[in-house]
Amino acid sequence: MFIEQPPLLYRLLFPEAIWRVKFRRKPTVFLTFDDGPIPEVTPWVLDLLDSKGIKATFFMVGDNVRRNPELLHEVLRRGHSVGNHTMHHLQGMKVPSPRYLRDISQAAALIDSRLYRPPHGIMRWGQARVIRHHYDIIMYDVVTRDYSRKLTPQQVIDNVRRYTRNGSIIVFHDSLKAERNLRQALPASIDWLLAQGYAFEALPME
Repeated sequence: MFIEQPPLLYRLLFPEAIWRVKFRRKPTVFLTFDDGPIPEVTPWVLDLLDSKGIKATFFMVGDNVRRNPELLHEVLRRGHSVGNHTMHHLQGMKVPSPRYLRDISQAAALIDSRLYRPPHGIMRWGQARVIRHHYDIIMYDVVTRDYSRKLTPQQVIDNVRRYTRNGSIIVFHDSLKAERNLRQALPASIDWLLAQGYAFEALPME
C-alpha cells in the first residue's frame, strides 16, 4: 500500500505538495500520465480519452518533448494539461541539487506549465522548498503500478478500484514499460470509474 497510496506520514514530509484534490460536489478524479510523450503510446492514450470524453494531465519528460514536439502540441490541442517531469527523468535524491534544479529549468524551456511532478515522487526537502516558489508540486493519491512487470493488467485495475476516492490524483504512464498493462488496464479502469459516478478533470496549468 505504501506505493499504491502513500500513507499520511509520507505525505507530511512534503506539505507543500498536492497529493489529492478535495471536493464537496460530484466525486471527481484526476487522471495523470507520466514519462511521455512517445509516439508508440501517447497517441493511443489521447484517442482513448477522446472516445470517453475525458480530460487528463500529462507530466512530460523534457527530452521526450524535444524528440516529439508535435505530441506536446497535440496533447494541448485536444484540451489536456501538461506538467514538467524534469528534462532527463532525474531522481532528486540521486543527484546534486544544482543539477536537479537545472534539469527542471531545461524542461521548463520546452513545457510551459506551473505543474511539476518529481520522478518517482522523490526529492530532497531543500529541493522542494526551492521548487514550490516556481511550481505547483503535484504528487498523487493512487499509483496504479502499470509499469510493473510483476503485475497483470487485472492487478493494475484492482489498484484503481481499491484506492481511488473523491479527489484522487491517479498515476498511469504513457511509456513503453507500462504499455503492456496500460492497453488493457486504462480503458477498463476508466469504464469502472465512470460506472461509479466519477467525473474527470485535468489539473489547471496556471
